[in-house]
Amino acid sequence: MEQYFRIGVITTTHGLAGEVKVYPTTEDPHRFEELETCFLADRNGYRPLTIKSCRYFKNLVILGFEEIKDIDAAMPLKQKELYVDREHAIPLEEGEYYLADVIGSTVYDEEGKKLGTLMDYMETAAQVVYKIQTEKGKEFLVPAVDEFVREVDVEAKTMKLHVIPGMIPED
Repeated sequence: MEQYFRIGVITTTHGLAGEVKVYPTTEDPHRFEELETCFLADRNGYRPLTIKSCRYFKNLVILGFEEIKDIDAAMPLKQKELYVDREHAIPLEEGEYYLADVIGSTVYDEEGKKLGTLMDYMETAAQVVYKIQTEKGKEFLVPAVDEFVREVDVEAKTMKLHVIPGMIPED
């Protein structure tokens, strides 16, 4: 299972004091107010950053970090992703799962025929959409709604879909 969950993407710097604008990718953007630490993903792994300030502007979160003192230190952070560890993730309700935990799941139809592998997901304005790749390398998208996603087994890394005509690309 994943240890870290993405909660935002740094879009750009804000001002001269090292603050950054973050596009939140979490269900609750106000959770940044409660966090003391988040993790910056870079080529060396996950680096902890201590949050010293948090405010909001339109659909963005403006964060200041103890470790980032000025705009020069903030510039290389553009387009980097911010994560939270599993211990500080939003608690799950009954029947819920973290999206990161289903990446790599084998996807089947309701009759048990293998359709492919869940490679990624996208968060749209309407809902989450799963990106699935067939064994022949073709990709198709499935809205993550009960109408199509019939069963998810996080432990077994499997997903069962209700397939409608035209959903899956022809080989």
